[in-house]
Amino acid sequence: MSRFLFVVPPLTGHVNPTASVGGELLARGHEVAWVGHPGTLAPLLPDGARTFPAIDDVLEAGLRAQRERWLALRGMAVLKFFWEEFLIPLGHSMVPGVKTAVRAFQPDVVVADQQALAGPVVARGAGLPWATSASTSAELVNPLRTMPKVDAWVRDLLHGFAGGDVRFSEELVLVYSSKALVAGEFGDEVAFVGPALAHRVERVGFPWERLAGGRRVLISLGTLNGPAGERFVGQALDAVAGLDVQAVVVAPPRPAPENVLVVPSVPQLALLPHLDAVVTHGGHNTVCEALAHGLPLVVAPIRDDQPTVAAQVVAAGAGVRLTYSRARAADIRSALRSVLDEPEYAAAAGSVRESFLAAGGAAAAADRLEKVVAG
Repeated sequence: MSRFLFVVPPLTGHVNPTASVGGELLARGHEVAWVGHPGTLAPLLPDGARTFPAIDDVLEAGLRAQRERWLALRGMAVLKFFWEEFLIPLGHSMVPGVKTAVRAFQPDVVVADQQALAGPVVARGAGLPWATSASTSAELVNPLRTMPKVDAWVRDLLHGFAGGDVRFSEELVLVYSSKALVAGEFGDEVAFVGPALAHRVERVGFPWERLAGGRRVLISLGTLNGPAGERFVGQALDAVAGLDVQAVVVAPPRPAPENVLVVPSVPQLALLPHLDAVVTHGGHNTVCEALAHGLPLVVAPIRDDQPTVAAQVVAAGAGVRLTYSRARAADIRSALRSVLDEPEYAAAAGSVRESFLAAGGAAAAADRLEKVVAG
């Protein structure tokens, strides 16, 4: 049996796929550990999972504050802040903890989230093989290709930190999607394994007794909220008022129409089989989890990889895209009616679901990681 060390940032959407793949490796008898922020890891991993700290509570709180600042930015300032004030500093901060974890755990393979740049840096320094856990497929198609100067600036930052571009391993890149969504030609190292959902732990309660009959819709903006998110949620509440649906809205408590259930969080994987559509800001995990259940989407992307993910959904015919900053209740209502009432959206979502099932999920990812050990 082998040892696998997952290196992850303090972001739920980046930990979740590794929890699934790690769970599959554990079920096969391998030894598995995670290194990151213990407080973020604990609720997402199986009981008794082995973890190592690379981010303490003070640093994690600072990173959350940085993300709040990031939400207020616009244009190129978003990208500049993301790299200079978040990603590169996070990499520097995590290196000591990742080095300690490697020395203590002695992994055969390091599996690094694409935003945990300390992982490949430490793995290369220790002479260990490493794989990338690509929590979003957007960078695979290089969204900066139309901005060569910006692309060169990012590569210079990476060279200064790591001596090269370490976003993707040359040996294995695990992509939690399929070619039904991601167009392009890729090398053999890129493994489209589909969403990794098995072995996931959800410790969030839900008032199942309040889930009504008929059609149901989830409205969730993930962790990216702020004032613009509050505006969108308000418009969404107006949009579903009077519709023949029950909406489950993930948001802080607020007045809501009778057909709306407002909850602070949901056990998303448990809830999705009970739904008919999803309204989201385009987070890669939520989009792929919805499509894995054959659910059509209304996508209102905000920033970062979300416009690319939204474009993938529209290209697949599995949803409708809205402009996040300008969408009004009438726009959201119209989009929802389209994905609920026009069967082609559900049919396209079903086709993507079939491609995900064929990709293999956590089992396929574990197969590829075992091959890295075997050489």
